[in-house]
Amino acid sequence: MNFIEKVYNMTGVEELIASPSIIIMLIISLFLLYLGIKKKYEPLLLVPIGFGMLLANLPGANLGISNMLDNKSLIEIAQNNGIINFLYYALIKSGFLPPIIFMGVGALTDFGPMLKNLRLVFFGAAAQIGIFIVLVSATLFGLPANEAASIAIIGGADGPTAIYTSIILAPHLLGPIAIAAYSYMALVPVIIPFVVKYTVSKNELNINMKKQDEKFPSSTEIKNIDTLKILFPIIITILISIIVPSAAPLIGLLMFGNLVKEIGSATGRLSRAASDTILNSSTIFLGLTIGATMTHESFLNFKTLSIIVGGLMAFVLSVLGGILAVKIFNLFTKKKINPLIGATGLSAVPMASRVSNEIALKYDSSNHIMHYAMASNISGVIGSAVAAGVLISFIS
Repeated sequence: MNFIEKVYNMTGVEELIASPSIIIMLIISLFLLYLGIKKKYEPLLLVPIGFGMLLANLPGANLGISNMLDNKSLIEIAQNNGIINFLYYALIKSGFLPPIIFMGVGALTDFGPMLKNLRLVFFGAAAQIGIFIVLVSATLFGLPANEAASIAIIGGADGPTAIYTSIILAPHLLGPIAIAAYSYMALVPVIIPFVVKYTVSKNELNINMKKQDEKFPSSTEIKNIDTLKILFPIIITILISIIVPSAAPLIGLLMFGNLVKEIGSATGRLSRAASDTILNSSTIFLGLTIGATMTHESFLNFKTLSIIVGGLMAFVLSVLGGILAVKIFNLFTKKKINPLIGATGLSAVPMASRVSNEIALKYDSSNHIMHYAMASNISGVIGSAVAAGVLISFIS
């Protein structure tokens, strides 16, 4: 009997029986893995996040993230609390990984479409309206400003930005905010068509951007685009860092990554490292550790529900804000813009642009708007980082 008792205590059955809510978390983790593996929804993110959540909720394994280790050194955490906690406190809680990921994103980003269509940058800014509507609404419902801001930033559709903001303003909500942010990013192919269906008419969807350019050609032509693409990240870094210094870590590394890409072969090794090895490694550690924060104690509560609902509202309102901005713009100009361009003002690059382009092609097989959509989409990356900087400056 002693032997049987020891074998029983060795297993995680006792904890599973004592906390049946673990089963719910295991089901959620398997669902995220299903979305990433089978449905191909952001697999580079949802697979590590889903597996991290799976690890955190294995009964008896003690692989979940503990929020009670702030006063311990990294060596103590590594020795007493395991590798997952060590990675979380070293890479996530310190705020290290989000800017590093932004550097990789910058090395993958081509600002050319945005520079050639500067009038479309406005819609990347307009799409951030969902962030501020949810911020005001959440505070009116009684949430503290720091928590409301951390939930609202989900509307920027930028996982690293949401994580960075939460680390500074509401670190205790980091797990569910990260899960909500990346889940909604993965659901862009569902959310954008849903909003478009009820807000954009068939005539508006048939606006052909290329034909509009031919009918109303631009009076100014950008010369030396290659030189401009090198100067752009330097100038933007200086300007934004002066106006919103708290956005400098994100914007600075985003633009540095882009700069080493645009310089060319002289910095090719740096660009490849930032966009490949560093970015991929960072994504693995980010996904696993964020997923591991989602234990049954931290996830299954009212606050998590408010994050999921508030984040969805911010996301939908951001898409709607970009669309409405285009509709208003079209009232005052002869050269019309397809409202799908406004729907891509999110920071989910390039998925939002691909989704909008697919919708446009359904109505007109010659209406390729990808190049135009990317202009708004890329400006949304900068817009969400600036919005995060504004929130941090006012609330922290």
